[in-house]
Amino acid sequence: MSRNHLPMTVLFSQLFRSSFAPIGLFAIAAGLLVSALLAPASASAQDMDFSIDETGQPPAPPAEGPPSEALANALRLYQQENYPAAAVQFQRVVEGESQDAPANVQKAQFFLGKCLYHLHYYQSALALFDEIGQQGQGHLYFAQTLQWLAQLASQLPEPAGIIEKVGRYGVDQLDQFNTAETSELFNQLVYMMGRFKYGQGEFQQAIDLFGRVETGSNFYVKAKFFEGIAYIRMRQARPAIAAFRAIVDGIESGDISGVEDEGRMQNLAWISLARVYYTAANHTDSETGERSIDGRILGQAVEAWSQVDQGSEYWLDGLFESSWAFFLADEYSRALGNIHTLFSPYFADSYYPEALVLKGVTFFVNCQVENAQAMVGQFHERYDPVRTELEQTLGSFQDNTQFFEFLKRVRSGEANLSPQIRGIVSTALSDRTLLRNLEYVELLDSEEARLAQDPAEFRNSSLGARILQDIAVAKSFAVDQTGDLARGRYTRLIDELQDLSNQVDTLELEIATFQRGTLDQETQQQMTAARRTGRGDVQVDEEHQLWPFNGEYWRDELGFYRQQVTNQCGR
Repeated sequence: MSRNHLPMTVLFSQLFRSSFAPIGLFAIAAGLLVSALLAPASASAQDMDFSIDETGQPPAPPAEGPPSEALANALRLYQQENYPAAAVQFQRVVEGESQDAPANVQKAQFFLGKCLYHLHYYQSALALFDEIGQQGQGHLYFAQTLQWLAQLASQLPEPAGIIEKVGRYGVDQLDQFNTAETSELFNQLVYMMGRFKYGQGEFQQAIDLFGRVETGSNFYVKAKFFEGIAYIRMRQARPAIAAFRAIVDGIESGDISGVEDEGRMQNLAWISLARVYYTAANHTDSETGERSIDGRILGQAVEAWSQVDQGSEYWLDGLFESSWAFFLADEYSRALGNIHTLFSPYFADSYYPEALVLKGVTFFVNCQVENAQAMVGQFHERYDPVRTELEQTLGSFQDNTQFFEFLKRVRSGEANLSPQIRGIVSTALSDRTLLRNLEYVELLDSEEARLAQDPAEFRNSSLGARILQDIAVAKSFAVDQTGDLARGRYTRLIDELQDLSNQVDTLELEIATFQRGTLDQETQQQMTAARRTGRGDVQVDEEHQLWPFNGEYWRDELGFYRQQVTNQCGR
């Protein structure tokens, strides 16, 4: 099947540019996938250990001159695993109190970072290893610090910025860990370096790195997902599809191990495949600007959406997104049937305002003007007050710190929001990227609380002051970053609702033009094309029966409803 759709050129240019156009969906698929993939760290990830002290790395270069008594004592305490006492002594050396040579100070700095790691003061450990990393090859322990950054990545959430710190190292420096004993450490570092290259926009280098992660690694699925996203960013559909398909096939065959939630990851791969297929099915002629639809690829998108489990967190998204595919295929009864499911009492808290736009457009192309007008009215009645209240609430916050506190109240259910927007705001501020940022702040709070419980001689030492300062600085940045991110999510919610409102207003103008009988000839031909297909009618065969809807929803029919759409064009 290949035909021009766009019976309302202005409206559809807005619709597809904002949501499901070939360009727009590539961006959406990438953005949503990144957010969905970055789930809060699990306990199993936090327990991961590479036995770093025994990785087979060469010993550090000899220190410059004999160690001071403080350094020698600190090293002895470290070997005895008396990390609190050792850390206090290493801090004395780092501060210059012992008058050690520069090489010995660097050694103390490195071992202090290791002590803090063993004491679970991960933020301070990261700050020390970051100081070493900033010196590059000028620090004797620069190369050895890399493996400790990988270990910290298993303890600190991604907002701590460890990926960027790993990015200071060259790709060739990773090969030192490509051994049988440190293979999983190598896989982790290759994945992290790929993430760094991806963040820098160096997509082909990122793809090459992701491709080096072994199938049996715990990082394989994540690497494959980001490989697919990188191809999306490069606007290459085929290899993106291959990457997501490898995840589906690997999970189904049992060839992939170490996946924390196989069902979720498989559903995420299916919906990602559907979005890429949908984008690939939309083709715009570079010369004429006309858009056509590849029915075969569009069908593959629908098939991929249908594979998402009904119990999955992505099922409703897939149901709504496939509605647009059914619309493009002139399967109007199935498009509106999906929307009928979305508005069922089982999903009272769901938020799909664009569904009313799709209903209105569907009725319009079938010349059901009164029903189309009704959808315009329903949209404004339902969502104009929502947008107004969202804007008023946003205006009550002056900075990112205030918005961070608002985010915490929303997450705890204590935010002073009306029932009209409570569920909408809660959903908008619940994506996994935000949750990881909140997790980071909570971890910093827990480290601060643990320091307060430590013995006074440790807490009141210069090392205790350093730990407290490291936590405070990191927390200040984390709170500001999280508040800014949450404000951005909230603002985008308002902007998207305003954009949909503009689309509805455009639909209303098209309806008025239709009623005046001034539609151009091309638009009239496109609108009457739906009548020739006859696909708005509900088809009944020996496996189905027509059962008029009486207001009662049946759970086992969710996702299978059809709504009769009679084309009235030309009557």
